[in-house]
Amino acid sequence: MEIDFTHHQSAHCENGVVSNLMKHNGFTVSEPMVFGIGSGLLYCYIPFLMVNHAPAITYRAMPGAIFNRFAKRVGVKFKREKFKNAKAAKARLDANLERDNPVGLQVGVYNLTYFPDEYRFHFNAHNLVVYGKQDDIYLISDPVMETVTTLTAKELEKVRFAKGAFAPKGHMYYPIAFPKELKLEKAIVKAIKHTCRDMLAPVPYVGVKGVKTVAGLIRKWPEKKGTKTANHYLGQIVRMQEEIGTGGGGFRYIYAAFLQEASKQLGNEKLLELSSEMTQIGDLWRDFAVDASRIYRNRSTKVVIDVYDDVATQLEMIANKEEAFFKKLKKAV
Repeated sequence: MEIDFTHHQSAHCENGVVSNLMKHNGFTVSEPMVFGIGSGLLYCYIPFLMVNHAPAITYRAMPGAIFNRFAKRVGVKFKREKFKNAKAAKARLDANLERDNPVGLQVGVYNLTYFPDEYRFHFNAHNLVVYGKQDDIYLISDPVMETVTTLTAKELEKVRFAKGAFAPKGHMYYPIAFPKELKLEKAIVKAIKHTCRDMLAPVPYVGVKGVKTVAGLIRKWPEKKGTKTANHYLGQIVRMQEEIGTGGGGFRYIYAAFLQEASKQLGNEKLLELSSEMTQIGDLWRDFAVDASRIYRNRSTKVVIDVYDDVATQLEMIANKEEAFFKKLKKAV
């Protein structure tokens, strides 16, 4: 059985799955619009959560939050299910496929056989769509891949029941009810206000204050942790920014595209100006990643302490620009 499902590649999995499921059901909603209405943009330093022996940093809302917020704000109802055992999970998936209903799944990345080795790490909040089955082979639309792919039943079971943080437990989801038409205007305004509130939160580990906190820690790490650990932590920042999901710079570009679309939806020229500004901030995040990577790969020629100070200063500058940006964005809506 194979559902007539059109694969669209996207920059990030959760946005892409939601956008693709909406398109399959007759609603043209772009990835940036899903991300923006889902208030996906965030920065959070999580020192108590260690990933690959370094503190976690996220540049996006928690897994599932984008999807939940988008659905609630535009009036789409999704059914979500988790399972205690693989047999029940497989049976429910197959039943949906028999009803020509493509299904979104949360899976672990490490055992995704079609991923290149360098992208397979222990991260359990990846999303994909299953749109069919041929004998023991499941047809997969993974939105971060250029084309559709496949997994055997055994391979799919392994990623659906991956162990560790954010263990998916066979998590599957699919839309069950839609409004007659999507009314995006109120959803966009509410979403922008939510993102501004998150990024301007008076909490040292969240939003622009979180960026400043990490900048301060970068200055301390060489002496407090030693060069080896400091380099590992710095590498973690860059990896979380540029390799895990879409990361800091990439998410800024997606948000800029959302603001461009939102400007047309709301007839608000100020949002178009701010879209351009956010693109420039995304460029600064990418510059920071390049300079930081030179340090932990030992390609910088500067005195050791100075290079950490330099990238910390870059990060503080980004934080200040984002603080000013989100204050202007808040006023714009």
